[in-house]
Amino acid sequence: MSVKWEKQEGNEGLLTIDVPATEVDKALDQAFKKVVKQINVPGFRKGKMPRPMFEKMYGVEALYQDALEIIIPEAYSNAIDEAGIEPVDFPEIAGTENFAKGQDFTFTATVTVKPEPKLGEYKGLEVTKLPTEVTDEEVEAQIQDQLAKKAELEIKEDEAIVEGDTAVIDFEGFVGDEAFEGGKGEDYALEIGSGSFIPGFEEQLVGVKSGEAKDVVVTFPEEYHAEELAGKEATFKVTVKEVKTKVLPELNDEFAKEIDPEVESVDALRAKIKENTIAQKEAESEGALRDELVEKAAENAEIVIPQAMINTEVDRMIQEFGQRLQMQGMNLDLYYQFSGQNEQALRDQMATDAENRVRVSLTLEAIAAAEAVQVSEEDIAAELEKMAAQFGMTKEQIITALGGTAVLENDIRTQKTVELLVENAKIS
Repeated sequence: MSVKWEKQEGNEGLLTIDVPATEVDKALDQAFKKVVKQINVPGFRKGKMPRPMFEKMYGVEALYQDALEIIIPEAYSNAIDEAGIEPVDFPEIAGTENFAKGQDFTFTATVTVKPEPKLGEYKGLEVTKLPTEVTDEEVEAQIQDQLAKKAELEIKEDEAIVEGDTAVIDFEGFVGDEAFEGGKGEDYALEIGSGSFIPGFEEQLVGVKSGEAKDVVVTFPEEYHAEELAGKEATFKVTVKEVKTKVLPELNDEFAKEIDPEVESVDALRAKIKENTIAQKEAESEGALRDELVEKAAENAEIVIPQAMINTEVDRMIQEFGQRLQMQGMNLDLYYQFSGQNEQALRDQMATDAENRVRVSLTLEAIAAAEAVQVSEEDIAAELEKMAAQFGMTKEQIITALGGTAVLENDIRTQKTVELLVENAKIS
């Protein structure tokens, strides 16, 4: 088999593949063995019809399509290896009409290949590190959050609702004079200010007392998931059955121990919260710095990204999104129903991020090649050791789960490349 690769404009090229007649005839033999099993001929057991009889009755051309399906995938796979190219989409095959028994077969494949980025500046990039200081006010806010989580609700007998209270309500929604489906509830506990109801609903209950009724008038958002309600004005007839207010626990050493058994006092709790928050901010700052450096390097590179690569990345993002939904007890179909979107709308929404992901990946790959970033067996072994400890698995189990070490090697190379950007950056 001979192969010729001709790079064309953009990321496309033409692969011309010559298959010798011996391979053509082998493919026809395989095709016959497949087809003959499906033919019943009087006087012969199924699958035992002689080849000459088959060709006389149906013509050798009846085997061509099956033979092409055998020969083209293998020939194409060998050709891209020989040409040293990396396709990113299915090829466009031409020339199959030239296929014939006993003759050399030449076909072409128009191939979209992975682009080769033209790197711009990626060393000496200027970035500003985010501050990591933690104020006393931030620490106190976290303590107040912990107090709020432990708060108990007490009934307010004759006091009006204020923000932060929980109102137990019955309600029914109407558009005009017609009640609408899903607009009715009983004994619903609504925290005022939580933003869990339609905008404008909760605010109108402020000032209402237990036992009182209130007509709450709201307008559904234009993008509301129920199309029949989107953008429409509705009136909810609400009865407040009970009002409860939060009573915070006392901030003392016992409370501090309850929040964190490792501390002995409120002061120790404050100190630990501050220490943890500093560590969190430092990690976030480091991550943001790395992301900014990678983004700048990608922006400085010239890359024409094939649509096929963007589409593939969108597929991956939708799959990841679906997996996250499943962890929350949902699926994509339910998401489309609740959000009012369809798959195409979601794909369109993800397209820009997908393109940016591809751009970043190609840029880092090109930098790694330009800088000859190497991954040693020791690097892989160390990462496997870390993952084994993290997931409670053996290194062999992790290798099996990953389908080998190629993915791990690529991840380590990417990490090293990002580290190279950090080492060479101008950080202020």
